[in-house]
Amino acid sequence: MPELPDLEVVREFLGRVLPGEVVAGARVARPIVVRDLVSEGASALVGRSVSGVGRWGKYLWIDLGPGMCLTVNPKLAGRLAWYRAGERTRGRPALVIELRSGRELHYLDAKDMGQVYITHRLDEVPGFAEQGPDALDPSLTVETFAARLARFRGEIKGVLTRQEFVAGIGNAYADEILYEARISPFRRRTQLTAAEVERLYEAMRTILSEAVAVLRERVGERIDLEVRDHLRVHGRGGARCSRCGRTISELRARQRITSFCRGCQPGTLVRG
Repeated sequence: MPELPDLEVVREFLGRVLPGEVVAGARVARPIVVRDLVSEGASALVGRSVSGVGRWGKYLWIDLGPGMCLTVNPKLAGRLAWYRAGERTRGRPALVIELRSGRELHYLDAKDMGQVYITHRLDEVPGFAEQGPDALDPSLTVETFAARLARFRGEIKGVLTRQEFVAGIGNAYADEILYEARISPFRRRTQLTAAEVERLYEAMRTILSEAVAVLRERVGERIDLEVRDHLRVHGRGGARCSRCGRTISELRARQRITSFCRGCQPGTLVRG
């Protein structure tokens, strides 16, 4: 699942290569994925020039001049792929954007669970306006973070992945943030001390910023790649914790993996 670091690196790359490009053609291969909110279909994109690329949380959008944008919510398996003229394509595209330069931008989705919206305005995209502040927004202070956190109840991992709390954190990076903060994913939000909340905030900033730096160096033009081998705990069940040497635990529930170290993140699994 693409999360904030993945999409931020995609935004940076597309923000360098797309502005000034003109859409020469747009082809929808799987209509179930592409949502037309302008009643003109993909043909509405043709002839428009890219003016910028943006991201908030797990949404990424391409500005196509006044009154038109293409917004991607990749969900579980959505990816964008960038091709040079004549390059062999990968995967099964749901949407192909052809540019006058001869290059192409594809949206791929093996699960057909993500959505691409053709809209006049970002606030027309379902779920976009309900997001909390972006997890790396410079204006998100520790005080604001704590105040927002106090509105939620339940296990802290579940709260971290709620996009209306802060936007951009998914399953994998929630595990990494909690590991960095030495907080059990099963701790109740109401049980956290002020010091732990501050530690959680700092861990969020550190983990996400460091991941962006790693992916920026590793991904390059292959923006469709998912790089996860730099993660210290998520998906590493059965391996040794690099901090304390204990075996990393891994639980699966509701099609979600939770990875944590019982030594570094003490707590109980009893819920109630």
